[in-house]
Amino acid sequence: MTADIGRQRFIFASVVLVFLLADWLSKRLFQGWLETGGPIDVIPGFRLILVHNHGAAFGFLASAGGWQRGLFIFVAAAVIIYLAWRLWMARSEEKLTNIGFAMILGGAAGNLIDRVRHGYVVDFIDIYVRDWHWPAFNVADAAISIGALVVIFDSLGLFRIHPSKPSQNGAP
Repeated sequence: MTADIGRQRFIFASVVLVFLLADWLSKRLFQGWLETGGPIDVIPGFRLILVHNHGAAFGFLASAGGWQRGLFIFVAAAVIIYLAWRLWMARSEEKLTNIGFAMILGGAAGNLIDRVRHGYVVDFIDIYVRDWHWPAFNVADAAISIGALVVIFDSLGLFRIHPSKPSQNGAP
C-alpha cells in the first residue's frame, strides 16, 4: 500500500466518521430536547421538530405496515458494503467523487443504526415557507443528499479545476 492510498483511506474514513458522529450526536441531543419541550422555532422557516420516520426518503412506505423495515435495513446494509468496498478500492483520480461516496456512507450508516435500534429513523429538521413544509430530515439525510450532489457534479466535470493558461509574457 502506498502512502497516497493510505492517506486517501484515512481521509475517506474520517469523512464517514465525521458525518456518522454528527448525525448520532445531533439526534441524541435534539431528540432529548424535543421529547420534553416540543417543537423549537429557531428562525422563521426553520424549526426543530421530532419525527419518527418509519419510511424511507420523504416518508416513502411509512404506512406500509412494518414489512418495509427489513427491506430498508437490507438495502442500507448493501449500499454501505458496496460503498465501503468502493472506497477501499478507490483510484486516486476520483478523490472528490469518493468524498461524496464517503458522505453517503456516513449518512446511510447513521440512518441504519436508527432503523435497527428503534425501527424508525429520527428526523428533526423542519424547513418551511408559510404553510408548506419540506419533509423533516436529519444530518444523515443531508450528508446523503449533499454527497450525491458531489458525486453527480464531479462526474459531470462541474467541480474540476482547470489550470490557468499562462499569460503572453510568461507570468502566471
